[in-house]
Amino acid sequence: MDLVNTLDWRFREDGPEELLQSYDDLLRFSEESGVLTAKQMRQVRRAAGPRALRRCIDLREAIAEVLYARLDGRDPRAASLHTLERSIQAARLQQQLIQTKAGFQWNWKDDRADLPLWALSMNACDLLLSEAVERVRACDNPECRWLFLDTSKNHSRRWCDMKLCGNRMKARRFKAQRKN
Repeated sequence: MDLVNTLDWRFREDGPEELLQSYDDLLRFSEESGVLTAKQMRQVRRAAGPRALRRCIDLREAIAEVLYARLDGRDPRAASLHTLERSIQAARLQQQLIQTKAGFQWNWKDDRADLPLWALSMNACDLLLSEAVERVRACDNPECRWLFLDTSKNHSRRWCDMKLCGNRMKARRFKAQRKN
């Protein structure tokens, strides 16, 4: 979901704000979100490529379409499902099962420029196939609609961030009530 939110203000009349302007932005995002380890980051940085950024943005938009369609009660576009499926299948081909002292785990065969794409694809797959997908919500601010996982006790969270959108929307509602 954090990947989807890298297109900020997606629904704003003035247009959205792209937060992934470069491959370095993608790598910074991958590191900050914990998708890649520090070692993987060093290896991937050497293989940087703009094509990988384009594919990640295509993946982001496919995930966005699938999740927003689900939230809006409609079927996602077939092209988005196809993009997501292709990306997940490509990522699966790059995984290998290894044995560690703690047991078995999936590892990446190599650390190329597409590693962020593969890792993000598998994270999206894990989310979509988990029960957690039932707790995915969109911010109630119609210009924002950032996605988040509602972990509140009664599953009634409405805002991506109470300090930002929550306060804005409450202030708007208060102003509208005072006019009446």
